[in-house]
Parts: sequence; structure tokens; C-alpha cells
Amino acid sequence: MIRFSRILTACFLILVPADTQAAPAVAPMPAPMPMPMPVPAQPHVPTSRAEISLSFAPVVARTAPAIVNVYAMRAVPQRRQMSLLDDPFFRRFFGGPSGPGFGGPSERLQRALGSGVIVDPSGLVVTNNHVIEGADEVRVSLADKREYDAEILLRDPRTDLAVLKLKGGKGSFPAAELGSSDDLQVGDIVLAIGNPFGVGQTVTQGIVSALARTQVGITDYQFFIQTDAAINPGNSGGALVDTAGRVIGINTAIFSRSGGSQGIGFAIPADMVRVVLQSALDGGKSVRRPWLGARLQRVTADIAEGLDLVRPVGSLVQSVAPGSPAARGGLKVGDLITGIAGQEADDPDAFGYRFATRPLGGDVAVAVVRQGRSLTLSIPLDAAPETIPREKRQLDNRSPLAGATVVNLSPAVAEELRTVEADKGVVVTSVAEGSPAEMTNLKVGDVLIEVNGERITRTDDLVRATASPSRVWRITLQRGGRTLTAMLPG
Repeated sequence: MIRFSRILTACFLILVPADTQAAPAVAPMPAPMPMPMPVPAQPHVPTSRAEISLSFAPVVARTAPAIVNVYAMRAVPQRRQMSLLDDPFFRRFFGGPSGPGFGGPSERLQRALGSGVIVDPSGLVVTNNHVIEGADEVRVSLADKREYDAEILLRDPRTDLAVLKLKGGKGSFPAAELGSSDDLQVGDIVLAIGNPFGVGQTVTQGIVSALARTQVGITDYQFFIQTDAAINPGNSGGALVDTAGRVIGINTAIFSRSGGSQGIGFAIPADMVRVVLQSALDGGKSVRRPWLGARLQRVTADIAEGLDLVRPVGSLVQSVAPGSPAARGGLKVGDLITGIAGQEADDPDAFGYRFATRPLGGDVAVAVVRQGRSLTLSIPLDAAPETIPREKRQLDNRSPLAGATVVNLSPAVAEELRTVEADKGVVVTSVAEGSPAEMTNLKVGDVLIEVNGERITRTDDLVRATASPSRVWRITLQRGGRTLTAMLPG
């Protein structure tokens, strides 16, 4: 089975006869002249290391000190078999299974191992979000064996990136230089540095196999550098380095049948890393990006044929939110977006990445085709506004929605959740494991519209509608562009 995995884990000689022509019939072939014996080349003794081999040692020496190991630990409930200790009578007198005389912790410590890169001398470390997700404690080990506790400054699940801050360090730390992933070309030599399988810092070499891989399905922003450098579990969060020693990507996933390296690895481009890092340097707890305010569709072969396009590339505008940057910039339903800032954008993922890595403020030139005419529009680079307070609520009543956390929907919330279900209402942001809401199959991003005939426009409406018990619950919500209604027992 082939799967995408986040990495927290003959020659043939062919003889071809030469074309020959028939010998002239009027004269015999002349006798062959004796061929001189080749003079063997005189052996040459190498006089320098450069004549012996090509070495990446200078690149590794420059970058490796900034590559770290990241250890993430969290306590998880310990699942136990039912025993007499679970009987209320015994628990009354002897306490729980972890009480006196009945050892055995009710929780166990779960550890995750990944890699990271120091990108600032003050001790800022970039790694993958999935390496430290849910961690109660994070510890970082440097290449010189020093270890530090780390604070999680910023997590960005949408890009699978996180920024850590080393605590207690004195002086400056070795930091790697961030390059520009846009300078890469297919065929460029790259190095992957990390800690695969926990064996210690390891360097592997390969080439850039592809740029702008968009249909990988790992993060919200589908735009990856593909490399054949060996990447394995534990390399997650480590550096993809060019031959100048600059970090041009963060290794994050592999395409594998077995879970190990098969020569297809994916890295988050450095230009996206820079956006997340800048947000952390600015003191933000989340990443603020430009908001387009339009829904885009991939151009298929059938759509291309209907639009009389030579190739099925570009992004077709399906809808434009009123007052959004797209609307203010003149984007219209039916427009075909083909590029941004002078660069091609072959599909919505490529456009989304290019748009998201632009700095806030000012505007950006977007190339579109409208009714066969090529236009350039100036789209404002504004963050999505929070037009209504979130008013976060966690439902803990006796209803099928208990265990869900909801907020009021605004453009900012919709952008964070990558939902385009509605521009207002109440949206689910999390569902507690094992809760009635999970058993009801409620999903993050669901927009709740109505409960037992009561219209839901704010989170307080939902709290009020679910406060009283009911024998039957009628719940209407929007998901995936569809309106769904369910009848559930109370």
C-alpha cells in the first residue's frame, strides 16, 4: 500500500550493428592496416583532496551545528483492563488503581522524536507542528550535546510548522541561513540533515526532483519541494539544504510503501517558513496572512475544453465575497486566474501558496483571463477581518452536540478553518474525543444552522437551544457545500 507519511517516523549493454554498405563488386576489400597498440595512460598521484573526491563537508560544517533534535513528551491516559479495583466498593476504601498499594500509573508518558533548525542566534527553532503537537514538554538537543527546554512560541497547523524558543541559553546559538526556495531548479543538488530513526545526526544527498508539488494532501498549503535525498522517520522538521549551505526547505513527509525512504520526500519551501517565523518574531500567537475572499476551482480537462483553453491550467473563480479584497480588486465569478506577481499559478494550490507568502499591506498583481481577454488586476493584501467577536463556547449539556467547541463565524475564523460554508453563523472548531458530538459525527468546520427549529446565528443561541433535554433532536448544518439535517434521539 502506498501512503504519504509524515516522517516523525542495473545497467544493460545494448549492441547495435553499425550500418554497412555492400562492398563494390569490381574490387576486393583492401587488407586491413595493422592498428597501433594503445599506450596505457600513466598513473597520476592525486596531489590534493579536490582531485580525490567531491565533498560536501564544507556545506555540512556550515549548517549541521544549527540542526537539532526535538523531543516532545506528553502524558496520555493509560488504558487498563477492568478489575476489582474498578469496583466502587474497593475504590471507596483503597482509592483508584494508582492509589496506595495498587501501583500502576493511570497515565503513561508518550515521546515523539523529530528534528529542527535553529534559524536565529537568540535560539529560535523551526520544526514541524506534528512533532510537538499535544506536547506537555519539549526538549531540544544541539549537535554539540547541549540540551535545553523549549517554549512553543507559535504553532501553525495549516503549514505543519512550529516555532520554539530555547530557554536558559547563554550567548548566541549557531543559526542556519534561510535561502529562497524560488531560486531552486529541478536537478539542483540538495542535502537532508536530521535525526532519522533516532540514530543521531545524519546527512543524505540527492537532487530536487520536482518543484511546486500541489496534490500531496499533507497541509492546507499544498506546495512542496520534492527530493530523492533519503528521508526517514525522525527527519521531520530537519533541514533541506542547498550547496551554499542555505536552508531551502523543512523536511516534512515521505511517499512510501513501507514507511521508510523510497526516494520521494517532500519539504515545505523556505519562503513559507519565513512567513511563519516572521509572525513569531513579531510576537504573534498565530500567522496573519493575506485574505483573498474568493472561492477557486481547479481547471479540469473538461473545463478547459469548454473554455477553449490549450491546457487545463489555472484557477476558475466560483464565488467572490462582498467587500473582500477580491471584490475590491475587481475579480469576478468566471474569471480564470493564471498567475500572480509575474509567476505562473497552475492551480488553486499554487495560487494559494503564492498569495499566502506575500507580505500584508499594499497589493499584488494577479493575471486573469476574462471572456478570452487577458487582464491584470491589483488585489489588496489585507488580513481577514474578525467582524464579530468569537464568543467561544464549549457545549457540556445533555445533547448530541455535547463536547463540541464552537465560535461565531467571521472571515478571520473561516480563513483559519479553511471553510467556505457561510459568511456568518456558528462553526465547530473542535470535537472532544469520545464525546456525544464525536459519536454524532460532528466535524470541525461544520456550520450549525438550526437546532429543533431554532435558528442559530450566535454561540449563545446554540447554548440556549441545547440547554433543555429533548426526546428528539433535529439538527441542520452545512458541510462540504451541502445542507444536512439529522434526527437524533435524546
